[in-house]
Amino acid sequence: MALNVEPLRKVLELEREKGYADTAVIGGLDKFLRRWAGQALESITAPPIMAHIRRLRLDDPKYASLNQQQRQKWIADIFAFLDSTESTKEEKAVEKPPPRKSVTPPRKRVVAAPEATGQSLDFPITSLNGVSTAMAAKFGHLGVKTIRDLLYFFPHRHLDYSRSIFISELTEGEEQTITANVWQSQVTMLGGRRGTEAIVGDETGNVRAVWFNNPYIARSLPTNARVVLSGRVRLFGGRHVFESPEWELMEDRELVHTGRLVPLYSLTRGLKPRQVRKLMKQVVDRWAGQVEDFLPLNLRERCRLVELPSAIAQAHYPEDEAAKDDARTRLAFDELFLLQLGVLGRRRKWQESQPGTPVSLDKPVLDTFLKSLPFELTAAQQKVLKELLSDLEKPRAMSRLLQGEVGSGKTVVATAALLAAAASGYQGAFMAPTEILAEQHFATVGELLSRTAGEVSEEDNLRRFSGLLPRPLTIALLIGDLKQASKKAIQQRIRDGDIDIIIGTHAIIQKEVGFNKLGLAVVDEQHRFGVAQRSALRQKGFNPHVLVMTATPIPRTLALTLYGDLDLSVIDELPPGRQSIKTRWLKQAQRASAYAFLRRQVAEGRQAFIICPLVEESETIQARAAVAEYERLSRDVFPDLKLGLIHGRLSAAEKDAVMHKFRSGELDILVSTPVVEVGIDVPNATVMLVESADRFGLSQLHQFRGRVGRGSQQSYCMLLAENPSEIGRARLDLIEKIQDGFELAEEDLKLRGPGKFFGTRQSGLPDLRMAKLSDVKLLELARTEAIRLFEQDPGLKQAEHKLLSAELARVWQAGGEWS
Repeated sequence: MALNVEPLRKVLELEREKGYADTAVIGGLDKFLRRWAGQALESITAPPIMAHIRRLRLDDPKYASLNQQQRQKWIADIFAFLDSTESTKEEKAVEKPPPRKSVTPPRKRVVAAPEATGQSLDFPITSLNGVSTAMAAKFGHLGVKTIRDLLYFFPHRHLDYSRSIFISELTEGEEQTITANVWQSQVTMLGGRRGTEAIVGDETGNVRAVWFNNPYIARSLPTNARVVLSGRVRLFGGRHVFESPEWELMEDRELVHTGRLVPLYSLTRGLKPRQVRKLMKQVVDRWAGQVEDFLPLNLRERCRLVELPSAIAQAHYPEDEAAKDDARTRLAFDELFLLQLGVLGRRRKWQESQPGTPVSLDKPVLDTFLKSLPFELTAAQQKVLKELLSDLEKPRAMSRLLQGEVGSGKTVVATAALLAAAASGYQGAFMAPTEILAEQHFATVGELLSRTAGEVSEEDNLRRFSGLLPRPLTIALLIGDLKQASKKAIQQRIRDGDIDIIIGTHAIIQKEVGFNKLGLAVVDEQHRFGVAQRSALRQKGFNPHVLVMTATPIPRTLALTLYGDLDLSVIDELPPGRQSIKTRWLKQAQRASAYAFLRRQVAEGRQAFIICPLVEESETIQARAAVAEYERLSRDVFPDLKLGLIHGRLSAAEKDAVMHKFRSGELDILVSTPVVEVGIDVPNATVMLVESADRFGLSQLHQFRGRVGRGSQQSYCMLLAENPSEIGRARLDLIEKIQDGFELAEEDLKLRGPGKFFGTRQSGLPDLRMAKLSDVKLLELARTEAIRLFEQDPGLKQAEHKLLSAELARVWQAGGEWS
């Protein structure tokens, strides 16, 4: 607020004209000066001016006790102060403070680079004054090891203590700030332990403040000191009491703990909030200016981004909400921009560091295959297949992400692409995240090919087809559960080039597996694989085309970030005849009717899934465990039906045995943990019953729902939730109403944010400290700018991009591969 000195100047001029007789105002000059100074001290924003007012004792004048000569000198000193204040235009006053006003927000400052000390931003934090080895170890648990790490150790939120009120305006329960004089401070017993009690006051009244188990604070609050208190007020005995507020003495320096937007940092055992805030303030003031801004000036101006040193400083100790938002925007842009540059660079390296494998398309073979299918490809499938085949013909290796709902027909499209590679003399690899899914793909691909070609031979893990190519077409299943002899035989045939399409799990990328001529790699359910596995698969061939598939609907913006190095294709259309799955959220009281409905479906010859979230009972999460639920259902609910159990702790052979029984109809009900989320295809299953449904995300629930409805019969999804939270209820309401996976994914992203979107942290996904992937505009801006820069200077060789190149290398080296 501005400090208007005119009323004070006029009164003092009148006092001078009256011969310093203390007759300028009724009641004497002391009363007027105290009132004016009290209002001024609570409204000005420059600590030096506050300090000058106190040095002149304007807030506690003794004018009436001075002789005439002393009065004349004192008033002359005040005039000199007023002249200097007006000439610099630092602050102007208000005649009356508003109900809420600034206490002493931080000075407007330009962060300047510190003088050279021989220290570097990459020095360990133990090189800082006051940081012991023990403290450094605690910061190490938070991922903070260097001075640079500290600068980027941003608070997770700020408390708004920037607006001050008078004591008479205090209300119960809200975060509030007052500036007051300490009248009394003493050690006292509070709740049976020693603590501090203080009485503080301003011109509108007094208030009590207590700090439990903190007797040392009493020594830090001397009588008559000016103090700022920020915190919550409670009513005790009908009077307001501050309970353990943040406190800070008013001195000639910026406030750190009160009277401003106060940062809250994530802490670990042994680190205290005040201790960390004090250290961070010193580090930011001393070191933020040494951070070099790596963004080119023209880009920064075009995107209206603040300078990096200022953004770092304001992210920790912002002057106001607007400055905090500007800082977050700049720092979030940096994260997304560097992420996009990195993935674009990796794609360029993959595609240009070595030539790709152009596939010569054998159109008659593809036409024969497509015509043999018992259905027409949807328009979406045709569009995606055209994109894939176009990529395969190019000398640059394909990097493409294919998204499609469960049942949208991704496998058919992938099979056509693999067939195109085989017809051109190349091998194809099809990698799935689980052995169950790999076996299903092996069966599906074999069935699709058998419609076109005659089968020559079939072994446990090997099938050969004739009539489609000039030579027999061979597909093989390679999974970890194979006997060693079978595994070695298949590996040898892959090396010899005898096998055209290899379908498997992680076993495909093991060192023992060498390809003869790998041309295309298809990776299903990409989010189950990290970057390392995908890279390892690429290195198996010269530089194969890579197609990544996922049935997890991912909002486009998130897909561009997670898989920014991939082109995006979407099958957004289900085959004709697919029915919507009737979905209902049921409460505990409706459990019996749910079981009765399931029993009726089984009586009609259908099958059902029952999903439970945990393998064993947990006291902390009252979710029904699959093991206990299987035993209860078999004994008490469905004793006359055949139940099976599958969970992650079974061996692959045990899982396969249970799944085989369920697929073949030997089991009526399959009780399972979320292992069935991906890929399992049982057309006869029409009921999906999910226990503790509120404990799953929308994406998972949609995946479960997609396990039924694979046949011609109407299917149903029942979601049991005993006492869902507000957000759990919101999820259940949404999945009842929405069938479209992409629409659900957008809603899921809004509900939970990107960090929890997949349920577990993605392998290779960066820790985004400031960026929110739900901020679509900023994400798209970062991607647009990254593409523009990449087109202009892909190697970042130009002089103006030198700092950016160094920062990109530093971030990617520190964070590994991010997408």
